[in-house]
Amino acid sequence: MNAHDSERLAGLFEHEGMEATNDVEQADVVLLNTCCIRENADNKLYGHLGHLKWLKARRPDMQIAVGGCLAQKDRELIRERAPHVDAVFGTHNVANALDLLRRAAREGPVTEILEESDAFPSALPARRDLPHSAWLTVQIGCDNRCAFCIVPAVRGREISRPFDEIVGEAETLATAGTVEITLLGQNVNSYGRDLTRRRPLFAQLLRAAASVSPARTRRTCGPRRSRRWPRHPRYASTCTFRSRPVRTARWRRCTAATRPSAISRSWPPHAPRSTTSP
Repeated sequence: MNAHDSERLAGLFEHEGMEATNDVEQADVVLLNTCCIRENADNKLYGHLGHLKWLKARRPDMQIAVGGCLAQKDRELIRERAPHVDAVFGTHNVANALDLLRRAAREGPVTEILEESDAFPSALPARRDLPHSAWLTVQIGCDNRCAFCIVPAVRGREISRPFDEIVGEAETLATAGTVEITLLGQNVNSYGRDLTRRRPLFAQLLRAAASVSPARTRRTCGPRRSRRWPRHPRYASTCTFRSRPVRTARWRRCTAATRPSAISRSWPPHAPRSTTSP
């Protein structure tokens, strides 16, 4: 979801007439879309902001924005630790990123954190890295309360996207030449539970998406709680729940998201075996 949010933010800035740049010193806007699943991502954010501080001192007209899960969690703390940040926004108002930057240019630094989405967010333009592959959000949020997981706190309650709207977008993507579609959500297996109040519709949704022509592959992305998947000759599924480090975008009036490699850890660490007898 963090990767897809980055694509949607990139689409918003390009629609505004900006272009991506790899030269941060020439950027008019630097956007950091964050993840807070692991502490290392938090450290990366504040490390990036510390590096940007001297650029902001040299170029006061450059704007810095922070969005995503860590912004939803830390809120005003971000500007307390990095007062040179112009705009802070959470996971429920990605579409307002440009408006917040305009407001910050007029009024000064601004923080806008919505507690949750009132309804499923409308589709936004996306700048996809791979023309043959696309994310397709079917559900956001999670109603589970696992002790180890912060996702419900930063992504809100479960809200499913209307069934026909999803299938319609899948058809549009397939017509445009997309051959791989990833159905995306925080808890994809619960898709439709809030729509029907009876049972999830995820199996039916997968069958409908797999029947769209000419796309050849369908994938799902989210925590897996069941292995009962529809059988379809053109259907393949991978179901993962992964964390990503901070994604940084710099834009020249803005940047394509750079993608630091994901960090994996084994836990618990294996202690070396003793070679001596007791």
